[in-house]
Amino acid sequence: MAGAVTTIGPRGSEAVPGVTVALRGGAAGSGSLSASTDSEGHYQFPNAAPGSYTLAVAVEGFNPFSEAVRLNAGENEVKDIRLELARVVQQVEVHEKPEDVATQSGGNPTSTISARQFTVLPLAEQKFKSAIPLVPSVVRTGDGKLNFKGAPESQGMLLVDSVQSVDPVTGSFSIPIPLDAVHSLTVDDEPYNAQYGGFSGGLTTIETQPPAGNWHWGIMDFVPGFRGKNGHLVGIADSTPRLYFGGPLIKNKLNFSEDVSYDVEKRPVRGLAWPDNEIKRQGFDALTTFQAVLSPKHLLSVNVNAFSHRDDFADISALVPQTASSDDGQRGAALGASDTYQFATGALLSTVLRYTWFDSNAHGQGSEDMVIGPEGWGGDFFDTWARSARQFELLPIYQFPLKRWLGQHQLRIGVDVNHRSYSGTDQSHPIQVTRQDGSLAEQITFEGGGLLAAQDTEAAEFVQDDWKVNDHLGLNMGGRFSTQSIGRSAAFSPRVGFVYAPGEDRKTVIRGGAGLFYDRVPLMAADFLDNPTRVVSLYDPEGALLGPPVTYQNTYLTAAPGQEFIPTRQNPDSSPRNFTTNLEIERELRRNVVARVKYLYSQTQDLYVLDPLPAAAGQAAWMGLAANGGSHYHQFEASIHYQAGERSELNATYVRSGVRGDLNTLSDVYVPFEEPVVRPDVTSSLASNVPGRFVSWGAFGLPYSLTLSPVVDIHSGLPYSDVDTFQNYVGGANTEHLPTFFSLDMKIYREFKLNMPGLKNRKLRLGVYSLNLTNHSNWLAVYNNVTSPYFGRFAGMQHRVDGFVIDVVK
Repeated sequence: MAGAVTTIGPRGSEAVPGVTVALRGGAAGSGSLSASTDSEGHYQFPNAAPGSYTLAVAVEGFNPFSEAVRLNAGENEVKDIRLELARVVQQVEVHEKPEDVATQSGGNPTSTISARQFTVLPLAEQKFKSAIPLVPSVVRTGDGKLNFKGAPESQGMLLVDSVQSVDPVTGSFSIPIPLDAVHSLTVDDEPYNAQYGGFSGGLTTIETQPPAGNWHWGIMDFVPGFRGKNGHLVGIADSTPRLYFGGPLIKNKLNFSEDVSYDVEKRPVRGLAWPDNEIKRQGFDALTTFQAVLSPKHLLSVNVNAFSHRDDFADISALVPQTASSDDGQRGAALGASDTYQFATGALLSTVLRYTWFDSNAHGQGSEDMVIGPEGWGGDFFDTWARSARQFELLPIYQFPLKRWLGQHQLRIGVDVNHRSYSGTDQSHPIQVTRQDGSLAEQITFEGGGLLAAQDTEAAEFVQDDWKVNDHLGLNMGGRFSTQSIGRSAAFSPRVGFVYAPGEDRKTVIRGGAGLFYDRVPLMAADFLDNPTRVVSLYDPEGALLGPPVTYQNTYLTAAPGQEFIPTRQNPDSSPRNFTTNLEIERELRRNVVARVKYLYSQTQDLYVLDPLPAAAGQAAWMGLAANGGSHYHQFEASIHYQAGERSELNATYVRSGVRGDLNTLSDVYVPFEEPVVRPDVTSSLASNVPGRFVSWGAFGLPYSLTLSPVVDIHSGLPYSDVDTFQNYVGGANTEHLPTFFSLDMKIYREFKLNMPGLKNRKLRLGVYSLNLTNHSNWLAVYNNVTSPYFGRFAGMQHRVDGFVIDVVK
């Protein structure tokens, strides 16, 4: 006999792991049998004798389950159990027991994407990064960067199973995870838990699927997409098959899982002539996981994440042809282990470690000079670099037994040790900036540089107390003390959050908090002096030099008494610092309908900013790097969530926000590719400034077992700047905006049971999807040079994309 134990959660049916299922009765003298559910809620009684039994489950917070079953000889009985939330009977009235919200710090369904939603929703790519912009506070800019509460992903943090999973050099979310390995993804703009550190933007956490206790497999997207042109087949547009499989290697002792994704994609870019209008991608990523049950209280998991990806013509646009674009690639692997042990007292010791190897590179299409003109780029991209990075993290956490003093306290302490290092090369060839008539206006050449290397070690200790004062009030208090070898030698981050549910029904929940966060220092800041040196020459329309060439020496800038900044070869030894505070109110309007309003404010200081300082009389010119940058972000959000059942839900959110800050942060200039022209730093609206955004997505069960999933995204156009011949700002930075963005994406599918040999308990998922269904003109580029005859004209709109869904799943 076997089955699964589930309950209805906020996003549909959810497994209930770790509960005891009892089988009582049967043959005389057989006594009672018991089994525990695995990570997916499955249980089994492989040796139960034929007979009549009572199947029972008793779990705190749920109604007891009991049902009579009969096992017949030669039959394998399957009985799934659905647990319901406990109800309290008081005289003749029945009241649903309120959820204990006082100890919860989250609960926003629009900030969490589950494994089911990855399957249901239409995504531009079957990758976790494609789903993150579904979170209303996340904005993707024109260069592909994700921005969390106004800050780029390099200032944020991605944790996979509690440990860092980012490019050790830039901090970008460049380490892929197979989509089918993701159990849930959560974006947290106010992560007040003291366990978290090393970022000044948002926190993204991914929990991967643990290996199941029974053998299973699935294959998705195994049919390639074909491309037609003028009524003729012209080849394969993409082939993105995904495969997962796994099961028990040693029954109830050792489980295994494997998730593999492979990509071959050709993405066309509007505004360029076919066939020279495609971004070409090829690569794979794989996650292998072993989970060993060493004892009922001791669990050990080991995983290996390997990946290799290559993008050709990665940054083309309507104004950047393939010849002027850059190729980039990443490859590497991460080896991780997690050990969890529960003591007899109820205390829990969890130790996680991870070693990451990450190699990356980028280069242009040749060695000709790069050309920047009023109508876009030409020649060959100027910069070539290669990096080999390593990162090691150790994170032990001790959770004390539950303490009772003026309520209940869940106390945790831990240490987070992180070491990052890299070595690499960077070489650049000349850049020509031309006028409308083709004459040379400016030439940028490069001297020296080539060999880069840096390392950093950070150690942090933290303590966190989750205090449930009573059934209406919960407090989350903690502090984190950290030290960095290339940043702040000592930094303390206090944080506090609260949850309050007034009234007897507790249908209104008020949450809020405040905290300090210290970011890691980009490794690119540690070896900044070793970058190639820029030499700038200016020319008049007749081709004559306007004075001698100016050499901008790389230097750090530090504040001095009586002066703004002075050059130095000493790293500023400062770490970016962020202060975040929020207040939100959530109200259950009716059963399964929850509304929420939220205000958030975030301010970041001490960002590393690049600024070219022209030469004063008798002095040298400097390309200065100073830790004096900053940004501030405010956000008002109103959302509603409706859960209509296991198959249907709807989320709708409106966000009003604004972000201003320094435009020349290190990541803005160097990530993902170095900017050809470095303008003087200014403070203005950032590239992610989207004042208004409405996003809604859901899934709806239709007749004939169909599932329909729409996604609607409407937001203000991204900002851009007008420039002159020398690429200097005209009329201020980021004062112009692209037209309003509108996209309606749709996916509809149905699952069919397969009753074929070798495909027992399998389903065939068939469907279609459409991205930008209305083919709305969402422009991606603009002629922003005031000397161009096309000035102000938009180019390269996002086009409609259609495709099929063909998966074989459990």
